[in-house]
Amino acid sequence: MSSSLPLSDLPGPLPTRPAPAIPATTARPTSPISSTPPASALPAAAEAPTTPTPSPSPFSPAHLARHALTLLPLLLIGAWAAADWHTVRDGAARLVSADPWWVLAGLFFTCMGWVVAAVVRQGSIPERLPPGLLLASQFAAGAANHVLPASIGAHAVTLRFLQGQGIPLARGTASLALYSLAKPVAKTAVLLGFLVAFPELLHLGELVPDRRTSLLVAGGVTAALATAAVLVTTVRPLRRPLLGFVRTALTDARILHTRPSRVLALWGGAAATPLLQASVIASVGFALGLPLSWTQVTLALLLASTAVGAVPAPGGIGPVDAALVFMMVTFGAPMGLAAATVIGHRILTVWVPLLPGALVLSIMVQRKIL
Repeated sequence: MSSSLPLSDLPGPLPTRPAPAIPATTARPTSPISSTPPASALPAAAEAPTTPTPSPSPFSPAHLARHALTLLPLLLIGAWAAADWHTVRDGAARLVSADPWWVLAGLFFTCMGWVVAAVVRQGSIPERLPPGLLLASQFAAGAANHVLPASIGAHAVTLRFLQGQGIPLARGTASLALYSLAKPVAKTAVLLGFLVAFPELLHLGELVPDRRTSLLVAGGVTAALATAAVLVTTVRPLRRPLLGFVRTALTDARILHTRPSRVLALWGGAAATPLLQASVIASVGFALGLPLSWTQVTLALLLASTAVGAVPAPGGIGPVDAALVFMMVTFGAPMGLAAATVIGHRILTVWVPLLPGALVLSIMVQRKIL
């Protein structure tokens, strides 16, 4: 049944009662049926519940690889000790019968070598590094340096440490290049200073290379520079990173040489490094009765490391040792005593700190500092 009222003649919509105003601090009452708020009131993250991330398994490949890297230095040390056990045993026996006070002096100079290495590392980068972690990284780098040739292990550990401290890769690599350049330059300056101050110690004519050797060295350097120039010119992927590295290295070197503290740390520490190494050798020699002075031992080390220091051997072991024995014999030391001095020096600087350095390296890797 339809209505007969003329709805079209009504003046407008029917009046409605206004809803009571809700204070801003009063919560809207919920429905008695469900206490779940409307979907529009939920945050975006609550609309789709996230699945909890499972914890990594202790047998996952990444976890096993980290543990393998932690134990790798210890395994390498064990293999090296097994291969060179006779040298370690003979050198340790000689040190036991040596003068203990000179042996302790050699240990002191060995520890000071790590401090100076940390100082030089700080002097080669503009950013301020934490002193304790920097010293620990150099102690660990010493263990890695005696396992891999040409200082590759020490540079790798230091580069990982710099990256862990927020240093960009280009700046860290430039710091390693400056460190590697400062050490031979400072050592050459120290050698020239010794030759000028003590010209009577050595007849240099016996050590000057002949014409054929000089031509071979000059040809090798020229070929290396030409190869690098050809690679940079022809291989485009190498051009941009290499130019960026050179630009960063030059900029950092300019900044560092405007700071007297960095200049003193870089060049003073680089000049002190061979003097500390010679002090270790001289202390071991004095403990064994080596008839040479500290000046003669220092000059022998400088000449030996300059002559064959470029040969890629782990920690310089092998070529530098043979050249050092030859130089000390040239100065008048008996062959057996000179060899015993070099072996004792390697015991103090390589084998005694190698296991603690490997443990520090493993701890820093485990704690993700490296």
